[in-house]
Amino acid sequence: MKTILITALVACLPCLSWLGTGDTSQEQTPAATSQAANPPAQPSAMKLGAFSVSLAVKDLAVSRDFYAKLGFEKMGGDEARNYLILKNGTTIIGLFQGMFEDNILTFNPGWDENAKEVNPFTDVRKLQAILKEKGINPVTPIDANSLKKEGPASFVITDPDGNAILIDQHR
Repeated sequence: MKTILITALVACLPCLSWLGTGDTSQEQTPAATSQAANPPAQPSAMKLGAFSVSLAVKDLAVSRDFYAKLGFEKMGGDEARNYLILKNGTTIIGLFQGMFEDNILTFNPGWDENAKEVNPFTDVRKLQAILKEKGINPVTPIDANSLKKEGPASFVITDPDGNAILIDQHR
């Protein structure tokens, strides 16, 4: 099932876009300088990239019509291949009929919500290594061939409640 999930999502990669990353730098104020004894936590080194929700739907047309009533418009996908990518402002959802059983949270390092490249970003391989160091092991790790390269790769983790989280880099 996990292989089908990854294959299904990879098939629609060219049309997906997600929420980008922002600047995490902060100016140092006198108040911050005076707190040297208790410095603030450092910003996360992990830039997960754009965010979307991939929904497993029973009837693509019915779901498309429902989300259209909520203001979502098609930005990609192929109904003949049983998936659509919809957007409302910066919010992206993917509708997938018959491709996987459960909904998936998706992050796309290196992309913003318009599928435009952002820099800098944290490479998916580094993200996987950081998460492993923190005790979060992927249920579907980056394949061995992609682990030693640059460019597209993905891995899947699950949260404590079993929700799948796909970290999917396209560039």
